[in-house]
Amino acid sequence: MAKVEGFPCMLKISIPFPNPHLASTALRALSVDAELSPLVRRSFSLSSNPSSESSSSEASTESVLVVDYCATTNRMLRVAVNGFFESLGVVVGVMKDLDVDVIGRPMAAGEGLEGVQGLEEVKV
Repeated sequence: MAKVEGFPCMLKISIPFPNPHLASTALRALSVDAELSPLVRRSFSLSSNPSSESSSSEASTESVLVVDYCATTNRMLRVAVNGFFESLGVVVGVMKDLDVDVIGRPMAAGEGLEGVQGLEEVKV
């Protein structure tokens, strides 16, 4: 996030996930709630893990959730980030409880949910 006039306090948080699917899921879950204060701005994006040396396409390696914050004061930034980490803890806890096989180990190549009864493919 570029420096915004009137919002001098900035913070960038990078949260690595085991795979791009979980990072994307966290982004969608966390971006639903707007920032409560007009004195704080937040943006989400996905990026590649710099330590990842995968030769696959860039979109499929975006396993790092990046959250950019800017606020009018350090106090407002701290309050907003504390709330964000509480929400992040809930999201990761749900992932851990519901997707224990995904969190516990990395997905093998070709492993997925294709053909699972009751799941429909969503076309974007």
